[in-house]
Amino acid sequence: MSADVSKLVDYENGLLDPRIYTDPDLYEAELEHVFGRCWLFLAHDSMIPSTGDFIQTYMAEDPVLVVRQADGSVKAFLNQCRHRGMRICRADLGTTKNFTCSYHGWAYDIAGRLINVPHEADGYHDEIDKAEWGPIQVAQVQSYKGLIFGTWDPTAPPLDDYLGGFKWYLDSFWDRWPGGTEVIGGVHKWVISCNWKFAAEQFASDMYHAEISHASAIMALAPQRQVSYEEQAERRMQGGRQFSSPNGHGMGFFTTENFDQDGPLVRDWVLSNRDMLEERLGVSRMRYVRGHQTVFPNFSYLSNGTMRVWQPRGPGEIEVWAWGAVPKEAPPEIKEALRINILRTFSPSGLLEQDDGENWNEIQKVLRGRVARSHPLNARMGLGHANNDLGDFPGRTNYVFGEEAARGLYRRWADLLSGKSWAELADLQATREMEAAGAGV
Repeated sequence: MSADVSKLVDYENGLLDPRIYTDPDLYEAELEHVFGRCWLFLAHDSMIPSTGDFIQTYMAEDPVLVVRQADGSVKAFLNQCRHRGMRICRADLGTTKNFTCSYHGWAYDIAGRLINVPHEADGYHDEIDKAEWGPIQVAQVQSYKGLIFGTWDPTAPPLDDYLGGFKWYLDSFWDRWPGGTEVIGGVHKWVISCNWKFAAEQFASDMYHAEISHASAIMALAPQRQVSYEEQAERRMQGGRQFSSPNGHGMGFFTTENFDQDGPLVRDWVLSNRDMLEERLGVSRMRYVRGHQTVFPNFSYLSNGTMRVWQPRGPGEIEVWAWGAVPKEAPPEIKEALRINILRTFSPSGLLEQDDGENWNEIQKVLRGRVARSHPLNARMGLGHANNDLGDFPGRTNYVFGEEAARGLYRRWADLLSGKSWAELADLQATREMEAAGAGV
């Protein structure tokens, strides 16, 4: 790498080296130490409900197939034939009994075992050991509340530990309804010329930009939500919290009731279930924990059902893959209202989506300059004002207008790039927690 990782993220002083968004060597290190080790979102259970159902996705730059097995489990493996490296499947999704490479015809079953090699007898003289030549398997595949994650690292901690205290916040959406969630419609994909960390950080931490970047969109949406722009602004000023996980995850939300963002039909349906939801989640979590969230490194979602993966495509480009998630047992008219609201707000042509992409694109353009990359960026908002287990909101939190989760995300990123083992990372975190407790933070 061309830069010393320890100097790229100054967590204590809230400073970021702009090269983290542009340096090609750092990007290659990310592919190995971040995307090659962390738990990455692969699919939702509802995308592959039956035996042989599959989707093609990515783990960073590596294409993978995610396939439902006959016993109900899920396997994921590299979408690459072991003969000459061709994709063994070129479809985005479907149902199959096997995968056959269209180059030389090597065939694999849905578990990723090589089952047929053309000319095995006369060409290979029956000397090929098919058991050795299946596609590279994703080392671990585990699920949480319908979300399927995978990691290439066989030594990575279990997904439950990786999510840690963030599960309390995750459950505010993914376990909100007794029947769980489902993904509806297809996937939207588009390209933005920016580094993946801009998007991941914003969804983990940045409520600060909304009243500026999204001012016109919020005004345009006010009539549909049957609430004035001034009333929305007043609610935002009444406060909120931002959660930061030691594993890099983050969330921001306001501590005022806001059921208007999905429209009056959905609002009335949610409020008709208020008692059940408050008993299930607790009053504070049901009413307030609705906002923007990132599971480190690159899976983000909003409480309106928008979910996406920021697929890295080099240091200066991402593919955005976006879906919509809704309560599985909701009435059809509620699912349709949610779907339309997602399209109106955070689809490729969504009123708020375009603001975000424009910001990230412009930052990346500015960072082409040598001087622009030579001075630190300020991530000091709320520095030194965090609390642990404050009131109804567990874990490390700070004021909603702040950068607590951003600093946490970048510190985790730097820790991983340092090459520390998972055991070393755990020891480091334990030391930090002791120091924070001693300082009364």
